[in-house]
Amino acid sequence: MTEQNFLTLTEGEWRERLDPMSYNVLREAGTERPGTGRLLNEERTGSYACKACGAELFASDTKFDAHCGWPSFYEAKDGAVTFIEDRTLGMVRTEVRCATCDSHLGHIFPDAPQTPTGNRYCMNSVSLTFEPSDGGDVVEG
Repeated sequence: MTEQNFLTLTEGEWRERLDPMSYNVLREAGTERPGTGRLLNEERTGSYACKACGAELFASDTKFDAHCGWPSFYEAKDGAVTFIEDRTLGMVRTEVRCATCDSHLGHIFPDAPQTPTGNRYCMNSVSLTFEPSDGGDVVEG
């Protein structure tokens, strides 16, 4: 079996793979409403992956409650994400994208002094899946 090259998928192929909300966030850099994501209050041990391509992004032990309305992490897996300057909405922010498929995940902010890195990866729940360590069912955000 050959490995999928996600960077060659057309937008039509992405639309077929993803539900409308996931497509809006992952491929059009949309944002889900705060406090609405299925993974916001997930507290089990496991790993978080990109909903578009399945690449592992975050370990559950890097997740913390930032009281911002979106799942927050203080560290991504090595090489799992890329960063792009985002000047939309009259702000200067740093967008976080999946390094495997270039899908939008959320933004990173240097405003979490209570974490080991000082960073808050503010991720859209709908851009992630969660796989519990105990072998339970995968949860889509």
